[in-house]
Amino acid sequence: MSDLTLQVNGQVHTVPIDDPDTPLLYVLRDDLALRGPKFGCGLGQCGACTVLVDGQATRSCITRAVDVGGRAITTLEGLGRPELPSRVQAAFITEQAAQCGYCTNGMIMTATALLARTPHPSEAEVRQALAGTLCRCGSHVRVLAAVQRAAAEG
Repeated sequence: MSDLTLQVNGQVHTVPIDDPDTPLLYVLRDDLALRGPKFGCGLGQCGACTVLVDGQATRSCITRAVDVGGRAITTLEGLGRPELPSRVQAAFITEQAAQCGYCTNGMIMTATALLARTPHPSEAEVRQALAGTLCRCGSHVRVLAAVQRAAAEG
């Protein structure tokens, strides 16, 4: 067993790591009690586990925790607070862009990364960015509206 130091949501955390192949998702949820990223497919295909690593949308279920030590990790909880959500979170609330909510973490984190690199994306760019985040409830129209609202307000 060894200790791993991670910078998550602006705070430094030291966590014990038994296996160097431990996914970042497990550390975030089990050791740091962060519930924004979800376990979906476990294969990096659905997007429910998405976090930002140095500002880039990253699938935490297939990213080894030991590979992101010293890098800035942001989870859904690090974007805003209930009383002051980020502009993307606020747009999702305004547009009611969630049904079951399972994909919402991935949608918000992916949209946040998109807007950081492309402040005013076209609808096609939004669709392309979100294509890898699966939603089975069918809230895609409201998700698109929320991302476009956040872009307009940025």
